[in-house]
Amino acid sequence: MDTLLSVRARGIGKCFGDVVALDGIDLDVMQGQIHGLVGPNGAGKTTLLGLLLGLAVADSGRLEILGTPTGRTLAAPDGVAGFVDGPGLYPSLTARQNLAALAALRGNDARTEARVTGIDDVLDQVGLTDVADDRTRGFSLGMRQRLGLAAALLTKPRLLVLDEPSNGLDPAGKRHVHGVLERLAADGTSVVLSSHRMDDLEALCSEVTILATGRVVFSGPLSKLAAENRELGYRLLTSDAEAARRVASDTAGIHLVDDAGSRHGAFEGRLVVRALVPALDELVVRLVRAGIAVRELAPVVSPLEAAFLALTERREDGG
Repeated sequence: MDTLLSVRARGIGKCFGDVVALDGIDLDVMQGQIHGLVGPNGAGKTTLLGLLLGLAVADSGRLEILGTPTGRTLAAPDGVAGFVDGPGLYPSLTARQNLAALAALRGNDARTEARVTGIDDVLDQVGLTDVADDRTRGFSLGMRQRLGLAAALLTKPRLLVLDEPSNGLDPAGKRHVHGVLERLAADGTSVVLSSHRMDDLEALCSEVTILATGRVVFSGPLSKLAAENRELGYRLLTSDAEAARRVASDTAGIHLVDDAGSRHGAFEGRLVVRALVPALDELVVRLVRAGIAVRELAPVVSPLEAAFLALTERREDGG
């Protein structure tokens, strides 16, 4: 296995009775990469995360994690940590006691002990120092997610696998967790995370894999999705909506979304247009030449979300 690959999956298949959860999955995750896993409900994301964590065994294919082929028995691969379907916590114990209990359950293996960091240190990393001695039954969803991340960090994993890590986090908590993951990746830890939040994935991930009906419909860098020739809708806020509308109408490749202008455009200075990136660039140049200030230009739907909708709908329709 390439030493720069933390995960290498080839032809992974997994069935539960007559239900095909994964069908010929290929996946590469580089060392130090934050890799996003995207897909509609039932696409196979949770099953794939479970395989990476050793909670399930593939029926077919080959899976190598941190350079070692996975076996045919349930076992957490060495150097891997994380959670699926939310972290498991003892509600009657405090945050500190939960982590202490988890560390004790991992036994006295010398290799494990060498990796274990201080409980106070991981609580500080995820921003839970002030509630370290509070019972977790009173924790919010976001606090439980952060405690689950702290538990995963106890062993200094080289591969971190997370299911919806931003679930329930307020903006400050999300920014804190994003910072933790970015620092881990900068230090060489690979992170695989599943999320329905496209903004989180775009902020964190260098590459994404999109699943639909148990198969990979896209895997690669986000820049590749953004560069594909697909029209997107853009919100355009200018100093003069009517003048901007006239310029847009005269620009090749620009399509006005009529209802946005009639309801909001003239009053708020907003328009919505659909275009490829080159046509959009030309529109901005023309607006500036006409003395019209461009105050906002942003996609109505992000490139990742647009690709997700297009690729998964096409797959579910049999395309």
